Amino acid sequence: MGKNLYQKVWNDHVVGQLDSGQYQLFIALHLIHEVTSPQAFGMLKDKGLSVRYPSRTFATVDHIIPTDNQSRPLQDDMAEKMIQVLSDATKEAGIEFFPPQSGNQGIVHVVGPELGLTQPGMTICCGDSHTSTHGAFGCIALGIGTSQVRDVLASQTLAMDPLKVRRIRVEGKLGVGVTAKDVTLHIIRTLGVNGGVGYAYEYAGSTIAAMSMEERMTVCNMSIEGGARCGYINPDATTFEFLRGKERVPAGAEFDKSVAKWQSYASDDDATYDDEVVLDAADIEPTVTWGITPGQAISINESTPDPDRVEGLEKNLVNDALEYMQLQASTPIKGTHIDVAFIGSCTNGRLSDFQAVANLIAGHQVAAGVKAIAVPGSEKVDKAARELGLDKIFEAAGFEWRLPGCSMCLAMNPDKLVGDEVCASSSNRNFIGRQGSSTGRTILMSPMMVAAAAIKGQVADAREVFGLVPAVAG
Repeated sequence: MGKNLYQKVWNDHVVGQLDSGQYQLFIALHLIHEVTSPQAFGMLKDKGLSVRYPSRTFATVDHIIPTDNQSRPLQDDMAEKMIQVLSDATKEAGIEFFPPQSGNQGIVHVVGPELGLTQPGMTICCGDSHTSTHGAFGCIALGIGTSQVRDVLASQTLAMDPLKVRRIRVEGKLGVGVTAKDVTLHIIRTLGVNGGVGYAYEYAGSTIAAMSMEERMTVCNMSIEGGARCGYINPDATTFEFLRGKERVPAGAEFDKSVAKWQSYASDDDATYDDEVVLDAADIEPTVTWGITPGQAISINESTPDPDRVEGLEKNLVNDALEYMQLQASTPIKGTHIDVAFIGSCTNGRLSDFQAVANLIAGHQVAAGVKAIAVPGSEKVDKAARELGLDKIFEAAGFEWRLPGCSMCLAMNPDKLVGDEVCASSSNRNFIGRQGSSTGRTILMSPMMVAAAAIKGQVADAREVFGLVPAVAG
C-alpha cells in the first residue's frame, strides 16, 4: 500500500516511542528568532545543557524589529535587549545568526526558503505558529512553544503524536484577480478554524499544482488558522527549480542526487488519507474577512451574515464579531471604510507579492486619510525590490516603503493600530488586539485587494479598481 508524504517523512525521522506513548521525532532544521528563543537558552543554562547540533539551527530577528529605523541600539529597550540576548546566545552556542544589515535578515519563514535552508523531506520546527509555511516544499513543518524550543536545542528531537492526514484537492483554474490568499481563506471558511485539529493538511489538485512556490507558501502559511498542525504540498518540478542555485542547496551532480531523493517523498498515487475534501476553483472569489477569525470570511460581493439565521453558540459568535467590527448584519462588505493598509508579513511579504501590486498601482493614488505601508519580508526581498524600482512605484502611489520585519502582522513592534482604526491587511490573523489596539479592527485580504482598498479608502474589488474584468454585480 502506498504512503503519503507525511508518513514518509515521519518514518524517516522517527527515533522511537517514548514511555509516555508519544514518539520522538528527529528535527532536521530548527529556525529561531528573538521572541521564543532567549527564554529557551536560559532554560538550557539553568539545566547545564548545551545545544546538541548547532549546525542545524539558524537564527534571525523579525517580530520586534522596527521597520522605520533599525539603527542599534534600538529605541525600544526591551527589543534591543531581546536582540542582544539572541546574538550572545547564538555566538556562545555556535549557531549562525542573521542580524539586521547582514543581507540575510528577515521574517524567519521568508529567510529559510530564500536561502535554500528549507528543503523537501525535512522535519522543521520554529517557535512560531506559521512554521507551516515551509510545508510548501514538501516538509513536516511545525510551530512549537518555548519549552519545545528548549527541547529541540538540547536534543534535536521533539516529542509528539502522529497526525491524521486530510487531502484538500482544489481543482480548476482560478479566475482573474483570484489569488493564493483567496484560496486559503476560502479553505478556512469552508472547513472552519477548528476543522484541521489533529490533522496535517495535504494540499493537492490542479489549482495547487499550477501555483508558484511563493503562492504555495501563502497557502501552507495559513494551515494553522484552519486548526491544522501543519500543511504541505508534494514537491515537484516547480519546487526543484525554485531551489536550484539557492545559497544553501547543493549544486551540480549533488543537486541532481538531491532532486531524486526529494521526488521520492511525494505521496504515492495509491496513498491513503484519513479524509479528503474537493473544492472547485471556480467557486473561489476574492475573499476578505468580516469578523475576528480567519474563518469569518466572505467573498467581496457577499454581505455580512445575519445572526438570526444561525443558532446556539454560532449565533453568539456572529453577534460578538459584528459588534466588535462595528458592522451591521446583512450588509455588503464592499464599501467598508479603512484607515490603514498593510502589505507584508510571512504570508504575503515576498518579492512576487510586491511585483503583482506594483504592476497595478502605477498611476493610482492612496486615498486621503489612509496610511499605507509596504514591508518587505527580508533584506533580500528589499534589495531585489529596490533594484526593480518597486519601492519608487509604491512611494509614488502614496505607500511608505519600510525596512524588513513582521511589522503590522502583530503588536510586537512600533507598527500598530491606534484606537478603533480599521486595517486592510495581507497578514494571517484578525484576532482582537492582534495589530496592537484592543479596539483595532483587521480585515484580511490579498495584497492586490489591500492595494485596491488603500486607493479607494474602503474595502473594494481589485478587479473593478484596476480594470481586470468588467465590474461585478454586488
